[in-house]
Amino acid sequence: MNQKHVPWLEKYRPNRLDDIVGNDAVIERFKVFSQTGDIPNFILNGPPGVGKTTTILCLAHQLLGDHFKDAVLELNASNERGIDVVRNKIKMFAQSRLTLEPHQHKIVILDEADSMTDGAQQALRRTMEIFSATTRFALACNTSEKIIEPIQSRCAVIRFGKVPDEKIAKKLIQICKNEQLEYDDEGIEAVVFTAQGDLRQAINNLQSVSDGYDGKITSVNVFKICDEPHPLYIKEMFKFCLEEKFDQAYAIVAKLCHLGYSSDDIIANILRVCKRYPMPEYLKLEFIREIGITQLRIHQGIHSSIQFAGLIARLVKKQHIMANN
Repeated sequence: MNQKHVPWLEKYRPNRLDDIVGNDAVIERFKVFSQTGDIPNFILNGPPGVGKTTTILCLAHQLLGDHFKDAVLELNASNERGIDVVRNKIKMFAQSRLTLEPHQHKIVILDEADSMTDGAQQALRRTMEIFSATTRFALACNTSEKIIEPIQSRCAVIRFGKVPDEKIAKKLIQICKNEQLEYDDEGIEAVVFTAQGDLRQAINNLQSVSDGYDGKITSVNVFKICDEPHPLYIKEMFKFCLEEKFDQAYAIVAKLCHLGYSSDDIIANILRVCKRYPMPEYLKLEFIREIGITQLRIHQGIHSSIQFAGLIARLVKKQHIMANN
């Protein structure tokens, strides 16, 4: 495939554990596994886009070397989650004979394993028992609670966290330089803001903006492509709330609604901006509490414009009470 048309997710996917961004403590544990060669079954638990599948693939590459292609079976359990997949594909792979070094094992990688049916998980448990001498299993999932207890007890549960914003920004700048893109700090910050700790989402958004605006990465272009309310509007809304100017603050939210942004997107961005906005800590906690209540009501389908008006009135009132104490 022409390198120009390769998705950047694949182009910049790490092949070594040293190249993985974020979750440093977890990666150090995997480096130990790669040196000893003695690995358990894994459950990799964490939010999307933080490197769970990439980490186990890098470990498999380092452990298996030239045998990687024949000794690794990768399945997406959200598509292939029934009991037949376990009985046919996984069991047949585990039964297959391969000439490996004494310390090497075949590896089965199940992405989105929390989507597997209970019947499939029970069958997988039995397969893990029978082929424990030759095969290791790595289950990647967003929440390990949906994995049955007998499987959890047979695995080392490793938890991944979101990738820190500064590490996402560093990776994005590296990609921008490699792809010879025009970018500024505000553009990179905007991509990081839209990603919310999801490096995969950040790289996808960066490529989308690059393709849509001929390699120009600016904050305006990012929020147009990602179709999210610009944080500058939200910051201005908070400024008016702290100045106790209800009409001007509500006008900004009304404008965002008029531009066609969904109520869910608006309230989510209000919460994200509030967490970073400079204000007294006590007031910020009160604001977050009110925003959370409004978000719940919007999710329940209660008329959003009235909820936004009520939210801003309460935020202004909180500021007024604090200013007079």
